[in-house]
This record gives sequence, C-alpha cells and structure tokens, in this order.
Amino acid sequence: MSMETQAWLVFLLIGLVAGFLASLVVGGGGLVRCLLSGIIGAFVGGFLFNALGISLGIENALVVQIIHATVGAIVVVLIARAIA
Repeated sequence: MSMETQAWLVFLLIGLVAGFLASLVVGGGGLVRCLLSGIIGAFVGGFLFNALGISLGIENALVVQIIHATVGAIVVVLIARAIA
C-alpha cells in the first residue's frame, strides 16, 4: 500500500471518528452522514483554528486533527440545521 493510499485512509478514518463524535454532541446518525460531516468538518475546523490562532498545546498530531475535525463537524451540523 502506498503512502498516498494510507494518507487517504487515515483522513477518512479521522473524518469518520470526528463525525461520530459530533453526532454524539449535536445528534444525528448514519455512517455516511457521520463521514461527510467529519470530512467537511476537518476542513472547517482546520480553517477556524488557524484563522483564530488557537493552539491546543497537544503534541499528538492525530489527536489534534480529530479535535479540529470534531469541532468543525459540530459547526457544520449546526449551520446546516440553522439553514434548513
């Protein structure tokens, strides 16, 4: 398995975990919905944390990415609910 394939699998796994954690916080369900909200949330969370200059002070990059993606997924779900 190439490094690029592994990177994509890790990215999808982070999105799935983040979407699941977000669904625990704000409700929702379904594997596809969790995956989509987690993947979109990864981009949104990364952007928000960088734009606001927030650093968590955690040295484990995987944990930081999951936290960013989870916060982003929560924001995405709340905005989607507000629009709908």
